[in-house]
Amino acid sequence: MSSFSPEELERYARHLVLKEIGGPGQQKLKQSSVLIVGAGGLGAPVIQYLAAVGVGRLGIVDDDTVALSNLQRQIIHSTVDVGAAKVDSATRAVARINPNIIVEAHPFRVDLSNAEALIADYDVVTDGSDNFATRYCVSDGCFWAKKPLVTAAVGMFDGSLTTLKPYQTGPDGLPNPTYRCLFPEPPAPGVVPACAETGVLGALTGVMGTLMAIEAIRCLLGFGDGLIRKLLLFDAMHMRFETLEYGWDPQNPLSGVSRQR
Repeated sequence: MSSFSPEELERYARHLVLKEIGGPGQQKLKQSSVLIVGAGGLGAPVIQYLAAVGVGRLGIVDDDTVALSNLQRQIIHSTVDVGAAKVDSATRAVARINPNIIVEAHPFRVDLSNAEALIADYDVVTDGSDNFATRYCVSDGCFWAKKPLVTAAVGMFDGSLTTLKPYQTGPDGLPNPTYRCLFPEPPAPGVVPACAETGVLGALTGVMGTLMAIEAIRCLLGFGDGLIRKLLLFDAMHMRFETLEYGWDPQNPLSGVSRQR
């Protein structure tokens, strides 16, 4: 406990008494880093909770600015932040929540030119982006950088969440699945309408983003039964959770029998 200040001991007191975390786990969180892709509806609670629990370094990636229509669900931002870069607004929010946290703002979009190098500098990645191009780019980058990925998506009243460690082998001797094992191809244009067209229940993103934060913490500390090879589905309309299992696809282009690299 000597590496914690008196203020930190009080701040993290409810973690320090948990046997699954305790002093060693809290110290590990302090020394850990998480890259959060997207400072929107899903990223907002991830950023807030990872800052609150003491993850020492947070990277926040987003190239967008805060719009008034964001505030119904992107609760890390406020009315005075409208027009500001989301990474700047999120950085200010983290400073209010926990001044001990280092924030690295990345005000750009993740793409093929920067994904792998960016991801390699962090211990865990969370992806709450709103498009398949970014999701594939982030998941491929995590595969090549050998970093755990917690990825989620939401619809109008439903959400999904999984954790990916495809660079590891499962208990059955087969590789863990990649994101491309779960979604081999992106949907055709127009099949999945944008949030601006269909709407989304604001609090739904809070539920899924908070679950993402829990998965990220579990990836860092290694307790509990995570969502590797499992897809968690949440139906907010009927308040129902369901977990589906999925596996490695030998035809996937990353770890399949005819891999691209």
